[in-house]
Amino acid sequence: MPSFFIKTYGCQMNERDSEQVARDLIAHGYSPAQREQEADIILLNTCSVREMAENKAIGKMGFLRKLRRQKPQLVLGYLGCMAQRLGASLTEKTPHVDLIVGTQKFHRVADYVDEIFKRQREAHTQEIKELMSSLRYPLIDIDEEINSQNTIRDHLFLTPSRSEKEVALTLATPSSLQSELLQERETSLRPSSLNGRRSDSSISDHLPEEKQSTNLKEIPATAFISIMQGCDMHCTFCIVPRTRGGERGRPLADIIEEVKNLVAAGVKEVTLLGQIVNLYARHEIPKINGKSPFVQLLEALDDIKGLERIRFTSPHPMGFRHDLVQCIGSHSKIMEHVHLPLQSGSDRILRAMHRPYTTNKYRKLVEELRQARPGIAITTDIIVGFPGEKEDDYLQTRQLAEELQFDNAFVFRYSPRGDTPAATMREQLSEEIKEFRNKDLLEVINASALRKLESTVGTLQEILCEGPSRYDPTRLTGRTRTNKIVVFQGEKKLYRQIFQVRILKHHAFTLYGDPCLISS
Repeated sequence: MPSFFIKTYGCQMNERDSEQVARDLIAHGYSPAQREQEADIILLNTCSVREMAENKAIGKMGFLRKLRRQKPQLVLGYLGCMAQRLGASLTEKTPHVDLIVGTQKFHRVADYVDEIFKRQREAHTQEIKELMSSLRYPLIDIDEEINSQNTIRDHLFLTPSRSEKEVALTLATPSSLQSELLQERETSLRPSSLNGRRSDSSISDHLPEEKQSTNLKEIPATAFISIMQGCDMHCTFCIVPRTRGGERGRPLADIIEEVKNLVAAGVKEVTLLGQIVNLYARHEIPKINGKSPFVQLLEALDDIKGLERIRFTSPHPMGFRHDLVQCIGSHSKIMEHVHLPLQSGSDRILRAMHRPYTTNKYRKLVEELRQARPGIAITTDIIVGFPGEKEDDYLQTRQLAEELQFDNAFVFRYSPRGDTPAATMREQLSEEIKEFRNKDLLEVINASALRKLESTVGTLQEILCEGPSRYDPTRLTGRTRTNKIVVFQGEKKLYRQIFQVRILKHHAFTLYGDPCLISS
């Protein structure tokens, strides 16, 4: 059977979607390829959050045209957010593409690939095959589909065929994209997938990374759970409502069953995913005793025997009501880390962004979280250079960042996105101003982040071992409860175990533990 290769650009939601597509392709009899040059099917799961991510995906598809000349029957496709946003217009720059599938049709990809290969088989002669190769017309599906949020539920390492095959999935992002996006986004931490299979990681919510081969017989320590799709907040800078649609939550019972199956297989930690994850199912599930659907879900997961850790990303500040703060404070399985996007420290800019909170409300929320869960790590997203941002607006943001002392942050230079209100606002700032404010704010963020890391040196930290270090396979790695990476020497038997490590030092934004002081 033909083989496939998937490149994933974007957030953890995209990574999870790619895993589902790969699982479906395997179920249809296709096999994963270790390298794109070996594949018969190459799919790009795309991102639209920034223009650069779209340009890189289109550029990559253009590059793959050279590979098509060597392999005329090679199947090429776009998936995900950019496919949803641009649809058939993608054929203007990349007319050789075979498949364009939007964000609500990932579960149809394997069927569409079957259809494309059926077309090829029906071309009986070499002349017709060559003609079809030059006159391809793509399958395009970017329509909405009811209940599409319920289709991202299967996991590669639980695929029924894994006991029969030794298969490996490559979900890759070109290293060139990673380095350029790091420059574009100017984060003070290495990006993270929050996936147990990618242990050298930290707090990224939107940035892509290269995925290494994963033996599907190896049960990971952690797993992503997609609990909802879409967003109804309509921030003026954000393309997500356009590409992902309105909020749609999965049934609570289905999520609980998925987590139970993962735990039965050996998973110790789950990360709940959603564009505004803490507003999960607010339109579908009523409150019970004053508890939101998200709190109901957290409490139900907390009761699952064998599940040791619960994380979630990305929440919205307005979703942190008293019930959620109290839940975080009273349930030890919920990890002491909240990613809490601020976006701006200026109330005027927050209003322009259509963010429904003030800086005082945000400040109070941080205080409540720190009181409810002493030692909790709080990370954030901040945009500099939003249209109309004055010097005083920026200085208010800088001052608030200094005051709140975040554990880390992603700092974005504002980038106009088509189909968003902010793109047509007056007073668009120059790149020079954005660059200056970006670098200046990063100095503040890096200083507070390093102080937080320094405070852990000499302490005992509980970690979940997630496997070999990405950069040094002779070492192991894991994350603290506050989502900080720890690298240490240890035996393979420690994989998927939770234990204490004494922190000896930190280098950049990675902690290092003493292997002599590991206690089981």
